[in-house]
Amino acid sequence: MTATDIQDYVPENEWPSVATMLDGFGDQTLPASAALTGTALHLPQDGAGTTTYTFHDAHSLTWTSDGKGDQGAARYKAIEARPGIFIIDFVKGEGRHAENVTIILDRNTGAVTTAISSFIAEGDKIRSSTSFSHGNVDGAAAVHSRSGGLVGKRIYYRYSDVETYEHIYLNAGTFTWHCLRGGEAGLADTDRCLTFDVGQDLYLFFWAEKVMTVEAVLLIDLREQRSIGRMFGWDEPAAEPVVLPFNSRLSVLNTTEYPQDNHKH
Repeated sequence: MTATDIQDYVPENEWPSVATMLDGFGDQTLPASAALTGTALHLPQDGAGTTTYTFHDAHSLTWTSDGKGDQGAARYKAIEARPGIFIIDFVKGEGRHAENVTIILDRNTGAVTTAISSFIAEGDKIRSSTSFSHGNVDGAAAVHSRSGGLVGKRIYYRYSDVETYEHIYLNAGTFTWHCLRGGEAGLADTDRCLTFDVGQDLYLFFWAEKVMTVEAVLLIDLREQRSIGRMFGWDEPAAEPVVLPFNSRLSVLNTTEYPQDNHKH
């Protein structure tokens, strides 16, 4: 008997809080890279100005935004997903004003994408939003462009010994997730997503959940059979941010290929 044999539809009013996932997912096990130490990223802002991220060692960075007049310091983690390709992650601010910044940097091509997740108020609820900016640190033409490379795939993710999910990628902007085992067992939904090409069989993937306040940004690596990323959410009972860095092992279960209908009956 598998987990799905004893699961059934779970109404939204019976869903647990976002924090339920924290214990089951465990710690991000992939090591931090010190390869960015002593370097700086100069990224154009939307509109005018530049944000500069300076990496002082393997864990400490500072940023300055000449357009917004914003500056600060944070602890970051950079994971080298493939040679020269990094996923860089840190949180700035606190509470309702916290922001989760995730940068995908390919030092081989210069392509860089920044995703910044933040909280917004919608009536009496706290919701989340993620903004993306794309560029090239070397001034070259290469950027991370939208991709349909996951469409049709059904992928099984093992986040830990107790947390397993599956994703079904329906089209370029829609996917279904389903928890097979863990704190959200039996929960499933179909949500908005975005996919970008980063490398051969390597994708930057984003989704936003409509029931829970969760924004996820990750790298899905079909060649190395793993995902690396984070979920950033709002825990309503505790009224505080939830930051969940993770990595998983993945298996492609199948790929759907639709019949080429010739419109004849």
